[in-house]
Amino acid sequence: MPGHDIIVVGASAGGVETLIKLVNDLPADLPASVFVVLHIPAQNPSLLPQILNRSGQLKAVHPRNGEAIQRGCIYVAPPDRHLLVEQGHVHLLRGPKENRLRPAIDPLFRSAAIAYGPKVVGVVLTGSLDDGTAGLLAIKRLGGVAIVQDPGEALYPSMPLSALEHVAVDYRLPVSAIGPLIVNLTREPMDKEGDHFVPEDMEIEMRMAEMDISTLDGNMKVGTPSAFSCPECGGVLWEIRDGNLERFRCRVGHAYSIESMMAAQSEGVEEALWAALKTLEESVNLSRRLEDKARKRGQDWLAQRFREKSQDAEQRAEAIQSVLFKDKTLPMVDMGAHE
Repeated sequence: MPGHDIIVVGASAGGVETLIKLVNDLPADLPASVFVVLHIPAQNPSLLPQILNRSGQLKAVHPRNGEAIQRGCIYVAPPDRHLLVEQGHVHLLRGPKENRLRPAIDPLFRSAAIAYGPKVVGVVLTGSLDDGTAGLLAIKRLGGVAIVQDPGEALYPSMPLSALEHVAVDYRLPVSAIGPLIVNLTREPMDKEGDHFVPEDMEIEMRMAEMDISTLDGNMKVGTPSAFSCPECGGVLWEIRDGNLERFRCRVGHAYSIESMMAAQSEGVEEALWAALKTLEESVNLSRRLEDKARKRGQDWLAQRFREKSQDAEQRAEAIQSVLFKDKTLPMVDMGAHE
């Protein structure tokens, strides 16, 4: 019987160096296919396939949508596209972001688990926040193997720590031991193989990630309504519980872990504060200009009104500055000289 021949790997901050070490330990005759998501900005080109080709013996590529899966190949998610695994081929799509990311690790892991069940090995490497935890949990639910880089050696331990907290991980190892373990898992017969049952909630989430129109239009439930709105689109978020893991998804497919939700809310607050500060700065400058014009026309009563408005806006701006510039080494915004 064949061993585990679908290997899915997720990494974020510090991931390039770690992936180089991992790939260097995989032989050219590896009887498995490897799929990699590394978080990169959408607007940046990805040189990861070229880097991995120089670092190991396996061929690394950005796959084409619908490309057939071959053993001995590393498929790297391209920028701004989710990489999904389906029976016999890969699927690329610009679907809804998960954990504010595209590509994201969770959709890859979840799709592999649905398509191949116990044949899948999931690997979570260094990274910030917690993308990969929900996907690794899906792999375990469908009988696959979960491997996590030892947080003690990870450049950024947050992703490994989150996986260890929420998933019954099979192996916690330094990256130097993960490659040899993968080789052993691909070559040793599996204890179980064949059809696997896919829970309905997991199927619905997968169809959402694939932007299935009937699923989105049908407003299918994947949890219970929460009191929170989606930071991306403003829609109602559904709360999903996987064991002790709590996360959210809106009806159009955006998905958030607790940590990514908090990060998104913090960014939203900061953006709103900067927008308010800009508006108040403009109000101060405009009021001062109108005050000067009113005084030149001898309209002291009107000039006083504009002075009060500028002072009020300046006080509000200073209050916002005190929130934005908690670091006292940062300069305060100059409101401009009184003309």
